[in-house]
Amino acid sequence: MFATVRPGWPGGRFTQEDVLPRHSRRPAAVLFDRDGTLIRDVPYNSDPNLVEPVPGARRALDRLRRAGLPMGIVSNQSGVAKGIISPEALGEVNARVEELLGPFDVWAVCPHDDGDGCECRKPAPGLVVRAARTLGVAPGDCVVIGDIGRDVAAAHAAGARAILVPTAVTLPEEVAAAPEVAPDLGAAVDMVLDGAGVGTPREGDEGGLAGQGGGADGAA
Repeated sequence: MFATVRPGWPGGRFTQEDVLPRHSRRPAAVLFDRDGTLIRDVPYNSDPNLVEPVPGARRALDRLRRAGLPMGIVSNQSGVAKGIISPEALGEVNARVEELLGPFDVWAVCPHDDGDGCECRKPAPGLVVRAARTLGVAPGDCVVIGDIGRDVAAAHAAGARAILVPTAVTLPEEVAAAPEVAPDLGAAVDMVLDGAGVGTPREGDEGGLAGQGGGADGAA
């Protein structure tokens, strides 16, 4: 790592991390949307038995674990505010997600609806900021991976990098507006790891747009 002089910076010095493009830096953490990104979207799901990972999700996540990258989930769950999902049922569904996909270092969940005026429901940045704070990292050093425009907007509002993995519910204009788009979850992880110089083989990782679905709460 090198250091050089930059006028106006404290001490007049900065490091390679300060000048590398964001996609070329090793992220401090990777944050995922839940529904439609890691698991198939069952609108307002309160049944752990209906949790089904998208193809290749466990392999993709395990690659990040082997690379030593902290991971979290940032999820809109307006079914709680609507009275469709109880907090207890939500906890059971999230526990099933971890049973199938392995542990996450942080969960940041918004139980509010659009009309509640909260600061956490995506596209607001609150979930990303909360997850980063819990992990002890800066939001701007995180990568957010999701399947709709709300995920990208929340990442950008928090200063984080965003990678969009489109599904059947992703709008064409959301794809066009996204700065980085991956065809599937494994490819999104490739973009994170290869850009950070810690790429690992995909080991037959599979995925794609077909059947990943969407739901009433967007990329929840």
